[in-house]
Amino acid sequence: MNDDSLIIYEEEIEKIDSIMARMLKGAEAKCALLVDKDGHLITRQGFTHSLDTTALAALLAGSFASTKEIARLVGESEFSVLFHQGKKDHIHMSLVGDRSILAVIFDDRTTIGMVRLYAKETALELGKIFASLVARSQAGGGATLSDEFAATAGDKLDDIFQD
Repeated sequence: MNDDSLIIYEEEIEKIDSIMARMLKGAEAKCALLVDKDGHLITRQGFTHSLDTTALAALLAGSFASTKEIARLVGESEFSVLFHQGKKDHIHMSLVGDRSILAVIFDDRTTIGMVRLYAKETALELGKIFASLVARSQAGGGATLSDEFAATAGDKLDDIFQD
């Protein structure tokens, strides 16, 4: 686990899911995925049953990584928004803070302008959640993954040997 990884608790996931569901409704989009820059799916909302979200998450992160290099070559630090237009479905991707990517999949029932507006608002709200997680982690308010694993493993061992 690298130094900038965060633990996202169920409470935060519920907030994130609520924000994303509200965005989908407002933008009239099909689904949304929140992916970390390493390509791991954080959460998803909407109609994702027919999608291989694990593969899609990895490819979205890869797309942003390669686009970052393109940006660097043209003198930009990074492009914060990407858009892919297909015949029937389209994907709008935007950075959320410096850790994750919000991908919104939509069709011709809505416009890129609506999706972009709602995605921007959503990214700001999600950025605040991530900022609070970082602050809590840096303040020592959050347990590390190894601390949680050790505590859970210890509890399980106690349960086994108390009989």
